[in-house]
Amino acid sequence: MRYLRVGPPGHERPVLSAGGTLFDLSGVTPDIDAAFLASGGFRGDPADLPPAFVDSSRIGAPIARPGAVLGIGQNYAAHVTESGGTPPAEPIVFYKAPNTVIGPEDDVLLPPGSARTDWEAELGIVIGRTARYLDSPEQALEHIAGYVVSNDISERDYQLQRSGGQWSKGKSCETFNPLGPWLVTPDELTFPLRLRSWVNNEPRQDSSTADMIFDVAFLIWHLSHFTVLEPGDLINTGTPEGVALSGRFPYLKAGDVVEIEIAGLGRQRSVVKG
Repeated sequence: MRYLRVGPPGHERPVLSAGGTLFDLSGVTPDIDAAFLASGGFRGDPADLPPAFVDSSRIGAPIARPGAVLGIGQNYAAHVTESGGTPPAEPIVFYKAPNTVIGPEDDVLLPPGSARTDWEAELGIVIGRTARYLDSPEQALEHIAGYVVSNDISERDYQLQRSGGQWSKGKSCETFNPLGPWLVTPDELTFPLRLRSWVNNEPRQDSSTADMIFDVAFLIWHLSHFTVLEPGDLINTGTPEGVALSGRFPYLKAGDVVEIEIAGLGRQRSVVKG
């Protein structure tokens, strides 16, 4: 299944894609939210749903505002190298404000005075079942509602120089998590997945989830021993090499266009505004 949300902020309508046709889910659920995901999503015949018309509508994030957004740092081997670090012994975890989540075509706003705002193409995991103290990484896979394209926008001065010892300051400015366009259920994907990003049509990142240090199943299992993961929660699983922090590319400025694509999950496009 593929889920989409369309409409103005705060008034998005849920949409299902099946067989290349878009269907309106409004009669089934008010939103792609925790209750809908916990129930297992849509289980009926899509042909029984009315058609959805989205051509001229804004595309929202494919899930309603999550209860929690967790980020994983330095989870791609090549990115660790370009950042001048060493591979972590266990996942580096930080929290990101849930109100950073915006649609895949919404504008990204630079914080006032920002000089080091960076893009980060990431595979996002959306939780579908409550996960606490899971027994194994294999069990963790049963708790996934689906996957999304996520851009973990980061202000590096806030993250590293003004951090106070943790990263959330550099991750939580408004609009710092474009998400979507689709929430795609696990049965529609085959790993590894290719991740790519562009700034002003110039290639930046081009990698694969095969370069992840800690894979999806391990991350969910690991996190479940430190916090309860609930339906609708979002986990950003880390970014590959090719970000501005590497020193190879300039940081974002007003007018830049950031595009991110993950195989099977779609492509997003954000305009940077000052």
